[in-house]
Amino acid sequence: MRLHRFLQDNLTPSWRIVIADNASNDRTPEIAQELAERLERVAYLRIPQKGRGRALRQAWQASTADVACYMDVDLSTDLKHLMPLVAPLMANAKDVAIGSRLMAGSEVIDRPPLREFTSRIYNILIGLMFPGRVFVDAQCGFKAVTQRAIQELVPQVKDNAWFFDTELLLRAEAAGLGIHQVPVRWVDDPASTVNVADTAWKDIKGLIRVRFGG
Repeated sequence: MRLHRFLQDNLTPSWRIVIADNASNDRTPEIAQELAERLERVAYLRIPQKGRGRALRQAWQASTADVACYMDVDLSTDLKHLMPLVAPLMANAKDVAIGSRLMAGSEVIDRPPLREFTSRIYNILIGLMFPGRVFVDAQCGFKAVTQRAIQELVPQVKDNAWFFDTELLLRAEAAGLGIHQVPVRWVDDPASTVNVADTAWKDIKGLIRVRFGG
């Protein structure tokens, strides 16, 4: 509801919300279907398998929008950053845009020290393995891509889980597609169920795969 109201009040071009549900086992399907029936420009997409990358792949490749973006369902990133995020893509100046919690001007609230430490070490590791990379926060759940980026990059991305974001950005840089970065205000969700250690290990294996041509 909050996102729907925000878009109605702030976004002039045509827009659509897609709730991409990747195999949730709570009341998400019921709530999402109710919202899709009640609100204009809201659709519900059920993906029967887990994986954020899998959900993004299916939602984006099914989209005909000039610009597609995604954000975490808990809206951890302040919506005031949405227009600065998509503006360069709508103007055809960039093909990929990301929110960053690690840039100067960003504000991170209530994030557990372990998550903050792991995130910073992971992004340092990316810099060591891929010298010259531009982006500084690979994992923030606040990104946008043009239709060109969807068509060119998404088919190249092999990961269907959390590493999808990092791989997309690495392949964007390798293809010479510009990445726009926006410092954001981000509030941690205490109900997050992400396994930090398991996710970090899978991300490291993903970095090694991409670094050596996989």
